[in-house]
Amino acid sequence: METLRHVLLIVHLLGFAALFGGLVVQSRVSEKVVNAAMRDGIGTAFVVGLLLVGVLEAGDGPVDHTKVGVKFAIGLVILILVMANARKERIPQGLWAGLLALTIANTAIAVLWSAVHV
Repeated sequence: METLRHVLLIVHLLGFAALFGGLVVQSRVSEKVVNAAMRDGIGTAFVVGLLLVGVLEAGDGPVDHTKVGVKFAIGLVILILVMANARKERIPQGLWAGLLALTIANTAIAVLWSAVHV
């Protein structure tokens, strides 16, 4: 089960990398678009994230459902925004910046949520 968790985590991270790369590559372009890397990246990260939670639930350790819920909500918003704008010729600068901010926020939550002890 641990091997499956690691494989899913790697694929989840690759999905994030595709989404983030698809966003960052457009930083110097004036007309932003939803590209294939963004579309496929968020789709992969979202679906594999759900599978990852299933594997964690089946394991022995505790699952932070609040963290999972927050990451799920942010990921769902990113997925909806990307898919809703995938066929448009271009997207507004604000939408692009929002997608980038949400992607970074979701990553920060994944990394820092457990690390910061309040």
